[in-house]
Amino acid sequence: MGKIKIHLIDDHQIVIDGLLAVLKLEDDFEVVGFSLNGDSIHERLTANKADVVIMDINMPDIDGIDILKDFQKKGIPCKIIVLSSHDEIKLIKEVLNLGANGYLSKKCAGENIAIAVRKVFNGEQYFCDSIKDKMLTSFSNTNGVLKGDKPKSTITKRELEILQLVVKEFTTKEISEQLTISINTIDTHRKNIMRKLEVKNTIGLVKYAIKHDLV
Repeated sequence: MGKIKIHLIDDHQIVIDGLLAVLKLEDDFEVVGFSLNGDSIHERLTANKADVVIMDINMPDIDGIDILKDFQKKGIPCKIIVLSSHDEIKLIKEVLNLGANGYLSKKCAGENIAIAVRKVFNGEQYFCDSIKDKMLTSFSNTNGVLKGDKPKSTITKRELEILQLVVKEFTTKEISEQLTISINTIDTHRKNIMRKLEVKNTIGLVKYAIKHDLV
């Protein structure tokens, strides 16, 4: 299997250098190029055939949102991970709607970037824990009422508690200990949550929340 080809986009050389140092530690990664501005990005990606693009969303000469819109319009096939110091829910929602496959806060990039690259390369989405927590908080603030083009479902208070722990990657046993309820009860709640949201996993929850304007 060939290496995962990565292109970096950030207007700060120090960020590029930091990412290069981290990514070069992975044997299955190859950084094939980087851009400090928006000049000729499409041509560079076409030439180096990058599989994954890691990009900042705020750059002085061109807005990252505009780059994503252009990628979407032109059908650029790369997987995209947004790396940003901004974690506003509206911004996260916007970039995901524009085709981004992952979103990382710059604060946690070092420990998450390799996992994120592999996940998005394999067709999954990836969010660092702080972003997942924000998504869950936004979801919880709807009081569990799901809106959108499907019939409404209501998540109970207990289901929201379990959902929060699931997003934080607690195991069933850990959730049982935390909430002092049986493992069988946890499993039943899990099934009900997934059934109500019509999703299969945590990433499905995030995608549902975005699609149905829960955030």
